Amino acid sequence: MRRSGNFRYKLKTATVTEKLIVINVAVFVLFFLFKTIAYLFQLDSDFLLQWFVFPKEPAEFLFKPWSIITYAFLHSGIWHILGNMLILYYSGIYFLNYFSPKKLLNFYFLGAIFGALVYMASYNLFPAFQGLGRSYLLGASAAVMAVLVGIATHIPHMRIRLMLIGSIKFWWIAAFLVVLDVIQIPLNNPGGHLAHLGGAAFGYIYAKQLGKGNDIASGFEKMMDWFGSLFSSSKRSQRRSNLKTVHRRKSSNSTASAAETRKSRNKKEEQEKIDAILDKIGKSGYDSLTKQEKDYLFNAGKEN
Repeated sequence: MRRSGNFRYKLKTATVTEKLIVINVAVFVLFFLFKTIAYLFQLDSDFLLQWFVFPKEPAEFLFKPWSIITYAFLHSGIWHILGNMLILYYSGIYFLNYFSPKKLLNFYFLGAIFGALVYMASYNLFPAFQGLGRSYLLGASAAVMAVLVGIATHIPHMRIRLMLIGSIKFWWIAAFLVVLDVIQIPLNNPGGHLAHLGGAAFGYIYAKQLGKGNDIASGFEKMMDWFGSLFSSSKRSQRRSNLKTVHRRKSSNSTASAAETRKSRNKKEEQEKIDAILDKIGKSGYDSLTKQEKDYLFNAGKEN
């Protein structure tokens, strides 16, 4: 009981990046358990998978529109998911120091959608793919590339330390992976690499627009909020609480107002401290921060 309680607590307090990783790993394990059972009983293991992978044919997509999202939580093997989750984890740490968890979800899901559309368009427009049979897309690579390229676009000159390589600029990593996808298109898995580039392109465009104060994904974010509210018990309980407190006395309202003022003041002080740390990063790089400053910035990213 204690272990299950600890797991639920850790999941509840996890960052949005960690929750995405947990979902990806859980789906990977479940599908491979199913494939193992299907193999032992000599059953067709692909019939279930085909309902969740993204097809290259628009007509087939119309029968399973959810696949434009679900494909991004499926992986073909251990190295496929390991590479994607490592990139998501480390880029997510930096991402949440500058953007909210909702923005990370925007990059992830819209990167997956954009990558899938590039994949479908490529297979139906480029002569290189004419005459090919059925083809499907799976993997979180397009979504992960959107997150990585997005944060690399926002903080291109931040230096990070890599084992055996040393200190390099963030944008070098993103550029290396993009170039790697480009040169591998004629070698193997061309559709997958084109989807990765689609996700990377979206991440770049979205980050640039955010830098100009233009959130091109605000409509998608509102839709996600609405969808989440359908399953949120806290929203419903909050509505009931509001109905109960309509006739509270005036003194109660003044107490609540004072509490809100203190909360607003504390939040302003926290934001000023974060801004000072970010200014220090901009001038001297991430490595110039003290351990306390790094911890404060990391914890602030988790709370947002």
